[in-house]
Amino acid sequence: MTPRLVITPGEPAGIGPDLLVRLAQEAGAAQLVAVADPDLLTARAHALGLPLRCHPFAADTPRRPSAAAELWVAPVSLGAAVLPGRLDAANAAYVLETLRIGCDGCLTGTFDALVTGPIHKGIINSAGLHFTGHTEFLAERCHAQPVMLLATPGLRVALVTTHLPLSQVSAAITGPHLRRVIEVLHADLSRRFGIAAPRILVCGLNPHAGEGGYLGMEEIEVITPVLNDLRERGWDLVGPLPADTAFLPERLAAADVVLAMYHDQGLPVLKHLGFGQAVNITLGLPIIRTSVDHGTALDLAGTDRADLGSLHAAIAAALVMVDAPG
Repeated sequence: MTPRLVITPGEPAGIGPDLLVRLAQEAGAAQLVAVADPDLLTARAHALGLPLRCHPFAADTPRRPSAAAELWVAPVSLGAAVLPGRLDAANAAYVLETLRIGCDGCLTGTFDALVTGPIHKGIINSAGLHFTGHTEFLAERCHAQPVMLLATPGLRVALVTTHLPLSQVSAAITGPHLRRVIEVLHADLSRRFGIAAPRILVCGLNPHAGEGGYLGMEEIEVITPVLNDLRERGWDLVGPLPADTAFLPERLAAADVVLAMYHDQGLPVLKHLGFGQAVNITLGLPIIRTSVDHGTALDLAGTDRADLGSLHAAIAAALVMVDAPG
């Protein structure tokens, strides 16, 4: 059966619509369905000088691979006209509605996976709508407790905490939370990626992983006890490791994933290695969700300079997980 992916292009003033229009120029094995305003997509196609035929999508639309220069569209109307590169809070609700439709369609089985484009958190919150990120939105919508994983060729990095101020990270790393994150990570590496016995490198929170308590007690009081308990299940957990040596090539060569304690502990390394080719994957959900690894790039909107690499990678990762034996 032809896999069907739903794509939410994200912030309408950013590069998401451009990437989607350019992607639509390529024929593929999957059926791609955009949740967007079709007038926005045709206007952006015109600005880029590219052909595009938008077909209205419904749940009973037959599955077939997308042809070049065509796109199935589940229509959602913009709140206000869009100028590339110029944010407008009037379109904040539109962005969240596209995400809701995409998520709910995956929950009902209309779509096999959700691929999300870049959003602008600031403009959504300035419209009076509380929003901390895709991961948190999907967690609430799916009644789940997800784990953020980013992947690029040669490296996967998962996060214990996501979009938190650094001052709040230590308090958020509790024994029960850390245990749940590792359980989700272990289960989905097997279920979504077919890795039977994942080897997980776990970073410490503090410099030098606390250096025996001289630089912090979280490793002794929280992280190590959780790891020891889970090792009793036969799980292959290494750490807690000093984060500044956890990413050495010889360690990564024998590992399936690195678990970082907070956002900017692990993601700078991954993005340095593979920015533009990396994928954001949300584990622990009842649906498959992948996303690009970059932002809205407002300065590139409406031009032909945006790089399709991460969107290609996000779609490829979604298809791998759709086909995974688990």
